Amino acid sequence: MSFKKHKPERGPEDLKEILSRLFTAKGWGRRQGRLHLEKAWAEVVGPEYAAQTRVEALRRGVLEITVGNAVLLQELAQFHRRRLLEGLRRKLPDTSLTDLRFRAGVME
Repeated sequence: MSFKKHKPERGPEDLKEILSRLFTAKGWGRRQGRLHLEKAWAEVVGPEYAAQTRVEALRRGVLEITVGNAVLLQELAQFHRRRLLEGLRRKLPDTSLTDLRFRAGVME
């Protein structure tokens, strides 16, 4: 005589759960997060500087920004860092931002 484990029938799954798994599997959550960072950066830095900069990554609370030329890099790092960081914190209250790191790079 064999005994089969009785599996309770599963009812319909919540759409929220299905979408959550789909977003995780496809990496859409990370893309959405990155787009959110890029949009916030463009709004805070303004259109003139946004065209000459690019959001690279957020690592351990430090937002890394590539800047197209050395003069602008120095200006952002020395004169605008605090204002930009405060603006980003207001726009991204759920994101832990501790600093901005600027580096020179080629803008495509």
